[in-house]
Amino acid sequence: MVKAWRETVVIPTYEVGTPEKNPIFLEKRVYQGSSGVVYPYPVIESISDEKVDKEWHAIWIENEYIKVMILPELGGRVQMAYDKIKKRHFVYYNHVIKPALVGLTGPWISGGIEFNWPQHHRPSTYLPVDSTIDENEDGSVTVWVNEMEKMFHQKGMAGFTLRPGKAYLEIKGRLYNRTNMPQTFLWWANPAVAVNDYYQSVFPQDINAVFDHGKRAVSSFPIATGTYYKMDYSAGVDISNYKNIKVPTSYMGVNSKFDFEGGYENDTQAGMLHVANHHVSPGKKQWTWGNGDFGQAWDRNLTDTDGPYIELMAGVFTENQPDFTWLMPYEEKRFTQYFMPYRELGVVKCATKDLIMNINMVDEDGKMTTADATGKVNFKLFATSKQQVKVVLRNDDGTVYYEKEAAVDPENLLDETVAVGDSCIGQLTFELTSPEGKHLLSWHAEPDEIRPIPDPAEAALLPEQIKTNDQLYLTGLHLEQYRHATYSPVDYYEEALRRDPMDYRCNNALGLWYIRKCRFDKAEEYLRRAVKVLMKRNPNPYDGEPIFNLGLALKYQYKMDEAYDMFYKSTWNAAWQDAGFFSCAEISVMQHRMDDAEEEIESCLIRNTHNHKARGLKGSILRLTGRKQEAIEWCEASLAIDRFNYHCLYELYLLTDDKKYMEQVAEMMHGMSNNYDELALDYVSAGLYAEALQIWQLAIEQGAVTPMTYYYMGWIGDTEAFKEAEKYASDYCFPNRAEASLALKAALSAFEGEADATLGSKANYYLGCLYYDKRQYELAIGYWQNSAAKDAQFPTVWRNLALAEFNKLHEEDTALVHMEKAFALDTTDARILMELDQLYKRMGKAHADRLANLQNYPELIAKRDDLLLEEITLLNQTGKYEEAMKKLDAHQFHPWEGGEGKVSGQYQLSRLELAKKALVANDNDKAITLLEQCLEYPHHLGEGKLYGAQENDFYYFLGCAYEAKGEKEKAKECWEKATEGPQEPAAAIYYNDAKPDKIFYQGLALFKLGRQDEANGRFYKLVNYGKNHLFEDVVMDYFAVSLPDLQIWEGNLNLSNQIHCKYMLALGFEGLGDKKHAERYLAEASALDVNHLGILSFKTLVELGF
Repeated sequence: MVKAWRETVVIPTYEVGTPEKNPIFLEKRVYQGSSGVVYPYPVIESISDEKVDKEWHAIWIENEYIKVMILPELGGRVQMAYDKIKKRHFVYYNHVIKPALVGLTGPWISGGIEFNWPQHHRPSTYLPVDSTIDENEDGSVTVWVNEMEKMFHQKGMAGFTLRPGKAYLEIKGRLYNRTNMPQTFLWWANPAVAVNDYYQSVFPQDINAVFDHGKRAVSSFPIATGTYYKMDYSAGVDISNYKNIKVPTSYMGVNSKFDFEGGYENDTQAGMLHVANHHVSPGKKQWTWGNGDFGQAWDRNLTDTDGPYIELMAGVFTENQPDFTWLMPYEEKRFTQYFMPYRELGVVKCATKDLIMNINMVDEDGKMTTADATGKVNFKLFATSKQQVKVVLRNDDGTVYYEKEAAVDPENLLDETVAVGDSCIGQLTFELTSPEGKHLLSWHAEPDEIRPIPDPAEAALLPEQIKTNDQLYLTGLHLEQYRHATYSPVDYYEEALRRDPMDYRCNNALGLWYIRKCRFDKAEEYLRRAVKVLMKRNPNPYDGEPIFNLGLALKYQYKMDEAYDMFYKSTWNAAWQDAGFFSCAEISVMQHRMDDAEEEIESCLIRNTHNHKARGLKGSILRLTGRKQEAIEWCEASLAIDRFNYHCLYELYLLTDDKKYMEQVAEMMHGMSNNYDELALDYVSAGLYAEALQIWQLAIEQGAVTPMTYYYMGWIGDTEAFKEAEKYASDYCFPNRAEASLALKAALSAFEGEADATLGSKANYYLGCLYYDKRQYELAIGYWQNSAAKDAQFPTVWRNLALAEFNKLHEEDTALVHMEKAFALDTTDARILMELDQLYKRMGKAHADRLANLQNYPELIAKRDDLLLEEITLLNQTGKYEEAMKKLDAHQFHPWEGGEGKVSGQYQLSRLELAKKALVANDNDKAITLLEQCLEYPHHLGEGKLYGAQENDFYYFLGCAYEAKGEKEKAKECWEKATEGPQEPAAAIYYNDAKPDKIFYQGLALFKLGRQDEANGRFYKLVNYGKNHLFEDVVMDYFAVSLPDLQIWEGNLNLSNQIHCKYMLALGFEGLGDKKHAERYLAEASALDVNHLGILSFKTLVELGF
């Protein structure tokens, strides 16, 4: 029997801070290998240090073998999955909700099973989703969770099913593109498992190599023998074992023909397995923070007592990260995944959702051995339900060693040891069939042969380096598909059109691009050219996509008749019949041509019965044509397919006037304004304005309102609503869809000639936000300028203008004036203070002045870790090391993932500088204490020391301290340590890259040890790197997985490189004793960057006479 119930549970919770009310534009942020843009979502940047008992709404499902808890308020994640037989949690159960700043928009929690869709880590991972419970006819129960995401307006569902007598959790995925344009997505189910030194991942044996993110690096597997994640595995290290991975590491297998992956606890003899059809679920990934101090710090950030975990991720329609798949307009993709506990089998060889097996050679004592042939094998078989199976074990020559029927079930394994003569494991076949002969499972060892290790991926060439238009088009398409953060597909399409203006593919691509950017007139130009080329020789082209896209561009310009013609023409191609007929039906309803609409919607549904928007529109057509009963039956049938088809649910209310349907809509939408917008805009698209207004009125009653609610209402006829929209607070209103641009422009038209000159201030502001997000910067700036002219007291518009003026117009002084104005208008906004201070920093304002300005606002500093850290940095930069150390030691920090090194850097800098002073004062014991503190990371820093951390400077000065104390052996020991680590200078983008000053201290230590030639070798490496790279034209790493800064004010990579190289030259020449050149390059580097902490520390080294 399966039961399900809703329950309020109390979970100790560390609350998150208030979401940032202003729009956050991070166009060049790299996150998990693709774009880290967060707009239109708000960002949360703070986490409480104290936990409280908090009530959460939970849904439980349970059968005789498994018990599962789902939290709809946290993205619909599986919070707990319990194995009732083994009495253990088969996924990591975190007893607290303890977020850390890991997610795309901030808070993320560890444990359970998270679902990363349509990107990583899902924007809504810490937001509520819709949910419902279905009791199925076969006795199973399914809990459905559903979300309509805001960024690309796709719809995702997950159905969690427990079946009677089945010891697995079944998860059905339903991903639907409810837009009229192709979209991309990835889906990684992300189960966490508790780990210790006995844990290992379980990948199929045909995986001989694993890739890093973006396939930028590759390693052999399971025995790594090269360098991977900067770790030297040349000795041969089994990276399937958790204990062997010291640093944060991802690896993803490819090209496996098996359907399973998982992990196994060798101490408790229990594990977790994921099973799914490998043809749609090829992704097999492990992620770990690393089994070291760094990883343990992140474990502490994410839990109180539940210890370390790894993620054993399962990708559907994806095999890497990032690895996005297309969803065409109105397409639905469906799949099923299974998660199950198992026990006593070890590292399994083969598995289905019903049966799991392992087989190994054993010695005379029955112990597993890696020997090729011992005369005996042991096999074990685990079943996820009660089954009768026939087991056959035979040699490749046909000799049968074992053939029996057996009863297996989740509580009773089949465990047999069989004599196999002189057969080796590679000659055996293990087969399972039903008593009636139905094939259930078979296994044969992989051939004992050397297989090539695949090559890592190659970076895309720059447009001008690509020889053919074919490759320019495909590269641009790839950049779109993978949401690349720093390369623009437009550059590739435009280069192709420069060479051949009539390339229809690139014209179509740019036309679609500009539709996405709400530049419909510009899109029309490209698309008309594409259609003209296609139809040059005949009116019936092979590809109907440009014709359909031209219809979209025309519809968004209210050219309905011509749009209708294009949509209909696109249906001459089978690929576009679904979207084309649906778009025709919308216009036919709008124009009250119901017979045409009915014919068109039927033609659409013939092509795609799961076009859920078409199903909703058909319900409306049936109602409008008076076929009430048929409409009711159609809507009920549609809801059986998709319980969250809000259109059909709302139609039932309109058809029956039964308030329960209205209440269901309101309950499912759980106060999310974007849900109401999606439904209402579906009606608007077909000209059904009365229904849309009713839905927005319901949103108002439910408090699910943003200013866009009123702009939309004004757009479709309630023009007084425009004025209401202008009065509404702008907090958290981040429009990003095509309809929003039309509604806002309609508001501006309505305000023309109004006596109140301030009307339109907010509409201009929102249009600016929309177009800035879409990287149409000139338009955005114009709208923001209009907004500021109408209301000069609105702080956010001045702040937004400052961003655009600095980053896009390069008008730094104007940007500063406007940023100062923004903060002056609202001195309670801590984020704006942080951004203003960062602008001061970029513009080289004196440290003392910045510090004084920050310290005028202690209550704002207290709200943000980054402000406090900047205050501490400025204290260090102004020589107030004791005060910096005191403030830092009194605070619990919450770093962003990827931002590690900043807090620990200031922690070490204050101590290092004080230690230098102590050495000069001959207070050697104090110096030793301070330097030894640099080697340990206290917990309040929020980060741990990365394995292989570069500590050359600390050990060099420790050696100096011990030398001053007369302890020569200890001094020598410290200097020896100071010579270790990476010796080759690098660009030093990431904080664990080789730092030039660390190489410099290697040289100083070698000098102390009397190894002058080696010391000079280090110094010359610095000088040569500086000389060779000083004039390089630097581009962003194509394969960047994350960048350490959420950069607000864009920097100049070439300038940063010059500073880096001149700093290296100063260090190298100083080490070589060339004071003249050292001083020259130090002065030049310092003039270019007054905030460079390495330069600061180097200066004190020189000034103190070391």
